[in-house]
Amino acid sequence: MPRIELQTEIKADRNIVFDLSRSIDLHKISTEQTNEEAIAGKTSGLIGMNESVTWRAKHFGVYQKLTSKITEFDRPNYFADEMVKGAFAEFKHEHHFAELNGGTLMTDFFDYKSPFRILGKLADKLFLEKYMTELLIERNRVVKEFAESDKWKEVINE
Repeated sequence: MPRIELQTEIKADRNIVFDLSRSIDLHKISTEQTNEEAIAGKTSGLIGMNESVTWRAKHFGVYQKLTSKITEFDRPNYFADEMVKGAFAEFKHEHHFAELNGGTLMTDFFDYKSPFRILGKLADKLFLEKYMTELLIERNRVVKEFAESDKWKEVINE
């Protein structure tokens, strides 16, 4: 099972970074390139424990649906979301937040299993792991951009 691990240093309060990371509205902004939209479950605002969201997005030229649920939640330190239904055989995305030099160190662990056994493993090596890593890097870039400016107030109003 591939594991993508990313660390992002953000010059902002951990509570703000945590909330931006669970913001449905910010997720939509960070995935504009895939036309991602929340179509069921929690479709805006901040997602919390035991809540789910169904996303519709275009990946590799095909529209797909994916439902994920928050399965672990410890504000402002950690939360995890797991796929309930979608294109992967399974995935779990852990989000960790630690204080660092007056800011926040955000660490992502994204573990996933591709469908189609041997063909899935081949897809991982050829393109999927790189594609998923780039999506997560872009998401984190947007979290950082919003957290380090007043833009976070546009998406966190709860």
